[in-house]
Amino acid sequence: MDPHGLARPDLVLIITYVAISLLGLLMIYSATAPGLEARGLDPTRELKAQAFFVLVGFIVFAIVSTVDLTEVRRFVGPIYIGSTLLLVVVLTSLGDSEGVAQRWIDLGPIQFQPSEISKIAVILMLASLLARSGIPLSWRTVARGILVVAIPSALIFLQPDLGTMLVFAFVLLAVLFVGGMTMRQLGFLTVATIVGTVGVFQLKLIKSYQIDRLTAFIDPGSHELTLSYNQVQSEIAIGSGGLVGKGLFEGSQTNLQFVPVQSSDFIFTAVGEQFGFIGSAIVIGLFSILLFRLLSIAVAAKDRFSFLVVAGVASMFAFHIFINIGMTIRIMPVTGLPLPFMSAGGTVFVAMSAALGLAHSVWIRRRSPVADQ
Repeated sequence: MDPHGLARPDLVLIITYVAISLLGLLMIYSATAPGLEARGLDPTRELKAQAFFVLVGFIVFAIVSTVDLTEVRRFVGPIYIGSTLLLVVVLTSLGDSEGVAQRWIDLGPIQFQPSEISKIAVILMLASLLARSGIPLSWRTVARGILVVAIPSALIFLQPDLGTMLVFAFVLLAVLFVGGMTMRQLGFLTVATIVGTVGVFQLKLIKSYQIDRLTAFIDPGSHELTLSYNQVQSEIAIGSGGLVGKGLFEGSQTNLQFVPVQSSDFIFTAVGEQFGFIGSAIVIGLFSILLFRLLSIAVAAKDRFSFLVVAGVASMFAFHIFINIGMTIRIMPVTGLPLPFMSAGGTVFVAMSAALGLAHSVWIRRRSPVADQ
């Protein structure tokens, strides 16, 4: 540690983050170049766009890593309120829609998705709330935590974005659990969630296309050419990769654009087809290292607030990774959640870089000079 009490950077975390990001760029290029070239367009167009956001994300990660979370805590309220107001703006005429969803704010050359920023704001607000509470958590604290998540969740439900709502629910449960929730409180939340879910379906508050996705997941054989088409093609792509894959730029499913939205939601199929089981295992291994480092940072946090923030960030990443990869191999329904640092998308890359930067900041200022790893 240096004379100012700061530890050396977590090189394992940084190298893993950079490796996943660069691999993501390669997969995005391999998934988009053939189609763009076939249309007479610049085959590197999507690569260049994502490379810009990767560069911005790296800069954001570096800057946020220098920020002391104890200082950030003073602004948690305004950050939460500001992100919530942006979710309101999305639902107005200023919001930009694609298909049935209205989730973006158009900023000219780019689209900004406030829900990605809201994930960080919710984690910070939850951590701040629970850090002031004793252990075990009181029912009042649990109720306030639910309210913190419920407000942005309701706004996101109106977009609609069921995938992000599920992220919020999982983060809430994870942070409450590590924050000192009792088993009785956990049981109550579980029952309330089941009752609420049944109520939402009974009142027909879920959009028809969202119900169709669940129906297709439960009975894929009846929808192979329609609702299950994305996942069917995804399975074919990954399965055809075999043990070592077909080779970079050699995947027929990828080259012929059989997998819809492959550069974003289904980017893992490009890995599976081109690099096979071994390549897929390496990618999952990289994500496992990332999650392990986050958990290690949480344990080494110097205060309860920092611990809860990193725990929230780790749970957010874990949920995204599990759901996205599970979606591509058809063990989870399609939700539209991106694969961190690999899926195409500017806001999500920068926001997740900022979240990782917060965790890295905690490591640099950890409570004791634990051996650098």
